[in-house]
Amino acid sequence: MPCLEENYDIVVVGAGHAGCEAALACARLGLNTIVFTVSIDSIALMPCNPNIGGSSKGHLVRELDALGGEMGKNIDKTFIQSKMLNESKGPAVHSLRAQADKQSYSREMRITLENTDHLTVRQAEVSEILTEDGEIRGVKTSSGAIYYASAVVLATGTYLRARCIYGDVSNPTGPNGLQAANYLTDSLKVNGIEMFRFKTGTPARVDKRSIDFSKMEEQFGDEKIVPFSFSTDPDSIQKEQVSCWLTYTNEKTHQIIRENLDRSPLFSGVIEGTGPRYCPSIEDKVVKFPEKERHQVFIEPEGLYTNEMYLSGMSSSLPEDVQYQMYRTVKGLENVKIVRNAYAIEYDCINSRQLKPTLEFKAVKGLFSGGQFNGSSGYEEAAVQGFMAGVNAAMKLLGRDAVVLDRSQAYIGVLIDDLVTKENHEPYRMMTSRAEYRLLLRQDNADLRLSRIGHEIGLVSDETFKKIQEKEYAIEEEIRRVEKTTVGANQRVQNFLERHGSTELKTGVTLAELIRRPELNYFMLAEIDDDRPRISRDVAEQVDISIKYEGYLKRQKQQVVQFKKLESKKLDVDFDYNVVGSLRKEAVQKLNLYKPVSIGQASRISGVSPADISVLLVYLEQMRRNK
Repeated sequence: MPCLEENYDIVVVGAGHAGCEAALACARLGLNTIVFTVSIDSIALMPCNPNIGGSSKGHLVRELDALGGEMGKNIDKTFIQSKMLNESKGPAVHSLRAQADKQSYSREMRITLENTDHLTVRQAEVSEILTEDGEIRGVKTSSGAIYYASAVVLATGTYLRARCIYGDVSNPTGPNGLQAANYLTDSLKVNGIEMFRFKTGTPARVDKRSIDFSKMEEQFGDEKIVPFSFSTDPDSIQKEQVSCWLTYTNEKTHQIIRENLDRSPLFSGVIEGTGPRYCPSIEDKVVKFPEKERHQVFIEPEGLYTNEMYLSGMSSSLPEDVQYQMYRTVKGLENVKIVRNAYAIEYDCINSRQLKPTLEFKAVKGLFSGGQFNGSSGYEEAAVQGFMAGVNAAMKLLGRDAVVLDRSQAYIGVLIDDLVTKENHEPYRMMTSRAEYRLLLRQDNADLRLSRIGHEIGLVSDETFKKIQEKEYAIEEEIRRVEKTTVGANQRVQNFLERHGSTELKTGVTLAELIRRPELNYFMLAEIDDDRPRISRDVAEQVDISIKYEGYLKRQKQQVVQFKKLESKKLDVDFDYNVVGSLRKEAVQKLNLYKPVSIGQASRISGVSPADISVLLVYLEQMRRNK
């Protein structure tokens, strides 16, 4: 029977946050690309929390933007509240977080996809990958249509053999009742790909009109809004913001949960998948932290044109009647009405150790993977993986070098390295504590760190890159100026210091020396800095951080030099570690399993000790001398 056949350079399977970034990157690099989705209406869907960014996740979005991705630009168009988190702490952990209008976010991303040259959007379920001699040839849809391609990017999110569960109810659907993708898993297994079963969950959505906000703490956005995208004019996004609200669970809430644990599919064994440790259900929190008298619940709007509110912190898979009981014990929710029940969702994903650092499968050439399908959680983690998978698929077809960010360059590098190197038995979530060089990898300097790479890839324009270079020059010039500019111990300066609780001067000092004082900063010194040039706030921020944290920054840069030495010692991915006689048996097994690309990656594999690395270094040196 004849069937539809078409040819493309690259096929992207899935149009969530990972799929959108992958498809846009490939198409913008001039490759004829088609992206498949089970529903056109689910493009860039936010099936869980209605926000972008947050602790460490904000770093990822900023880095993605610096490389030429779309997520930062899209949230700047569609946010309804914006807040910089952790401002009372050091700059390494400052993270931007924005509430989104869910419908607007999805609509704007769809508009972007549909109006991008070289990109076709197609509603269909991909049921099979087509391979020949361990190399990708294309995909087949459930209708029998064949789409030939030289590279395929899998970004299936939480849709593969998905089922949504609460209480005794188990629906074989993807998030929000959308169609699940039920056939692709078998095709992947036939091609030797190992699959995991993970789960995540989401809280109920409730009717705004049934909430008593007078019993809650109002949460405001920042007075001065900072954009996610470095290309967004800050003045263009200053607008009135929508409030969020904070309330708490209590002992009565917890008692209801404890009394109904036998009805929770999470504890009864109905749910088989492994859930996220760092975003647990309310049942998990009550069981694992019995000493806690209350847990935070943030009431967040889903958008400007809906009354649906998201109960952040209370995801659950308890039965419908129990959900009503427990939600109504929370202050302000005594008469709440549920619009959509909370539920858990189970889905198939891969063991990400099967991937190279490029996010290409080791077993199937030309097959790449990104997003929650890789065993991660979160929109932001998904988006950056989709982008990197798309970029490397494009690089492969264009005959160019792969793009791999290491742990010293970006949070993206940390995320992907953790996924392909470490054993992940639960959905992976990015955190600032995972990044060894987090003082260097701040969200405020992502453009300075990564725009050059984005420009070399071809996704950051000449004009944008020139602006980054001008910014870099302005920072260097101003640092030089404040290092040389001296202020005397005159009465004006002494009065300034006294007002700010700073020790008086005995002799003249440079402005840089004053900036290094804990109680002072670059911005405050404008009062006594008569020759200060007019510079942008983001330039001033870099000057302040560079001077104030100079010692710490130098120390981390020295650590990076040592890290780079190990990363530069490359390993043959086909090397048989059984020939290295002095390696421990566990190390041999793990090294042969992971096939690391460098000594640095080998050192991060669980079960490979520093002594094993020393043995390996000696062996490699002997091999080099014997050549």
